[in-house]
Amino acid sequence: MSDVELPEPDRIEGALHPRETPELFGQGRAEADFLTAFNTGRLHHGWMLTGPRGVGKATLAWRIARFLLATPLVDKNDMFGAPPPPETLDISPDHPVAHRVLALSEPGLFLLRRGPTDKGDKLAAEIRVNEVRKLGHFFSLSAADGGRRVVIVDSADELNIQAANAILKMLEEPPANTTILLISHQPARLLPTIRSRCRVLRLGPLSPDDMTIALAQADAHVDPADAPALTELSQGSVGEALRLINLGGLQLYSDILAVLGSLPNFDRARMLSLSDSCAGKGKEARLDLLLTLVDQLTARLARTGVTGHPPLHEAAPQEAGILARLSPDPHTGRHWATLAGQASDRARHARAVNVDPAALVTDLFLQLKI
Repeated sequence: MSDVELPEPDRIEGALHPRETPELFGQGRAEADFLTAFNTGRLHHGWMLTGPRGVGKATLAWRIARFLLATPLVDKNDMFGAPPPPETLDISPDHPVAHRVLALSEPGLFLLRRGPTDKGDKLAAEIRVNEVRKLGHFFSLSAADGGRRVVIVDSADELNIQAANAILKMLEEPPANTTILLISHQPARLLPTIRSRCRVLRLGPLSPDDMTIALAQADAHVDPADAPALTELSQGSVGEALRLINLGGLQLYSDILAVLGSLPNFDRARMLSLSDSCAGKGKEARLDLLLTLVDQLTARLARTGVTGHPPLHEAAPQEAGILARLSPDPHTGRHWATLAGQASDRARHARAVNVDPAALVTDLFLQLKI
């Protein structure tokens, strides 16, 4: 086994871990749905938290975990009656459960996530069945106190088939007083039998106002004026917005827009400069972001043509005018959609076979010459 200290697989670089995030913004409906189920005695044993990446699913899972573990089980035979139903999932950060959860030392909580490979020198690509088997030990130890137990699976999308079947068995025969919280970005890829045994909490994209507050909580130093553009390009995902901030995504999008905006004759010097900026060691993340942002821009071009008007909020200065000029009608919009799909597939294939990044980006733009 290696002594290498591995990163947490469920932590976004440059952001607080979800268990460290004190508040959740923009997801009041999902919180209220869970609280209603709890207060009406309909607390399901399996919950699936779904929605785009980075909108707060894991943060909500940790809020639910703290709430359940800090809220005593009610004895129906208690002569003094049940306490009043809770009105919020909030648990004071000074509560002993909150301290233990933050330190990952709470005996009633099990976090299931990707573990190390057999060599121990890096994280496995999937959640393997040996990680799920540790749950048996957890249940045997935690059963003694008779309290609640919570399992967080982050994320269920990463379960391999053996691990997924092991989780399915637990959902079919859940241990007493246990709540299993499965975080899923793409629930359609999970076993239908897993989905059918869970109640779903759907989380949606954040608004610009919620994005501003959430980024401030994440200690991201952002000009409030940039929040609408970040919300547009991240599609309301705080996690994606942080990636944009860390990699200079707003400026990168403006540069991509300027290159396409120079059509029908490309500004070749600007295009080559942009291509060169993605080449070289350590630029892989910038290249991946550029491919994502090109997809975003071409999708916005297609939508502009098909709907007859640009998106309500600009993602960069002068974007609306450029989109309207390049995609003035439904026919052009549909052409953009087809062309963009072909160019994106070609670029990602080139990325997979390690084509020179500068050549890849240059070819991508030439494929988009409409």
